[in-house]
Amino acid sequence: MTMNTKIIVGIIVAIAVPVAAYAISPLFINNTIDEPLPTNLKTDMMADKMEDKSMMADKMSDGSMAKLNMISGMFVGVGDGIHDAQGTAKILQLDDGNKILRFEDFRSTNGPDLYVYLATDKSASDFVSLGPLKANIGNQNYQIPEGTDLSKYDTALVWCKQFSVLFGSAELS
Repeated sequence: MTMNTKIIVGIIVAIAVPVAAYAISPLFINNTIDEPLPTNLKTDMMADKMEDKSMMADKMSDGSMAKLNMISGMFVGVGDGIHDAQGTAKILQLDDGNKILRFEDFRSTNGPDLYVYLATDKSASDFVSLGPLKANIGNQNYQIPEGTDLSKYDTALVWCKQFSVLFGSAELS
């Protein structure tokens, strides 16, 4: 090997090793969070606090509000052995009218640049970003921007923004 070839190989290795470490290291690092359920929930409208959903429907004066608090879905991973997500996603309404997306018993493969989206489909062709994923394990809450049409944005995604890769989705219904 000539001196120039050794230098070029050295430069390639010097660049490739840190890039590979950055891309792969999140697979071995877990971040855990356990955010509490907000205390200012519209408790009189929470589906999971009522034993009988028909009782809840009788107590609701606004059918759309009753529907809102019953919106939930289970996360499904991509199924490729690398990108995975499990747990429940729920839309909850607060006393002040704001809404949150709550992940419960959530667990995902970690990755670089993971974000939480409400989207129209699993390909994130049209979405509302709720911000970076707080942790890949645990219960967590995300504020939904006012005016978000939840009948349109009905899929919760964990999305790798940097590589445009889906880690998991939950269809909310």
